[in-house]
Amino acid sequence: MRLQILITTALALLLAAPAFAQQGGRSVPVLKGNPVAGKLKAEDERCQECHGHDGNANDIEDGIGNIGKFPRLAGQLPSYLMKQIRDFRSGARQNDSMFIMARSLNDRDAADILAYFSSQKVAGEKRGDATLGRQLFAQGDAARGIPACAGCHGEAGQGQQVGDAAYPRLAGQHQRYVTKQLTEWRAGERKNSQGGVMNIITRQLSDNDIDQLAAYVAGL
Repeated sequence: MRLQILITTALALLLAAPAFAQQGGRSVPVLKGNPVAGKLKAEDERCQECHGHDGNANDIEDGIGNIGKFPRLAGQLPSYLMKQIRDFRSGARQNDSMFIMARSLNDRDAADILAYFSSQKVAGEKRGDATLGRQLFAQGDAARGIPACAGCHGEAGQGQQVGDAAYPRLAGQHQRYVTKQLTEWRAGERKNSQGGVMNIITRQLSDNDIDQLAAYVAGL
């Protein structure tokens, strides 16, 4: 109950906030990118080598024949992607490769690249029903203090902007990638969510919960 009150209060406050991203404790406007210019810049910066030519990363293997290591950027909210770029750049989110990439881009070029990827159609894969994952996503589990994922990420997992907080699209994301991120949130290895809410929520999730949620959103 306490967790649900915390999240509800945070959302109410964010709804009254302007559409700015947070960087270093100050609000920074999210630039509107040019997807046409972004396609060329993405090629120049070799973004496709990990995220695929259309941002779906469907043909990008991890070196041992498996896909899903790299996230789909297609259809993702540009404001969310920009926050991740800034977090990689500042070290708030840890990834050696993305730290280098983010540092090599200014916000103008990044905005164009992200506009291109976000304009692409998501090419997810249909998976099993994942009944438990569907239940947790849509309704949560009040007995364990787990709020519904849909409350922040949208009923269809489409993501949404709430004030200055961008909640990412989960629908169609690689199952393997979602599993890894939820596991890292739970372990505290990733901790760049608004108010640390993802670390709080994922502590209540079992391995099976995570597997089910990842399978469900991959099939949305």
